[in-house]
Amino acid sequence: MKTYPHPQLDDLPLAEVMQALADPCRIAIVRTLLEADGRELACGEFDLGVAKATCSHHFDVLRSAGIVASRVEGTRCMTSLRKDEIETRFPGLLRLVAGEAPARRRRR
Repeated sequence: MKTYPHPQLDDLPLAEVMQALADPCRIAIVRTLLEADGRELACGEFDLGVAKATCSHHFDVLRSAGIVASRVEGTRCMTSLRKDEIETRFPGLLRLVAGEAPARRRRR
């Protein structure tokens, strides 16, 4: 059975994570996972409009950057967002990816 390596987010610089998020297709993957609210999704559940090989490449980039976790379940590859870990390491990043306005600080 195939297994996927998942890096520790503490070891990854922000630049590497941002580079992984610098593609509209990968942003769409992350947004879809945010909408799934913690559920794992099979690769076929993403409507990306790209070839299967291209889709696999995008998941590999996100996995290498520590953004998603993948596991094999039978013939399917299940993917989840490492939301809590990302929020701990890079607070507010996922809100920006989701397109939400960042919380404003109050001025004193």
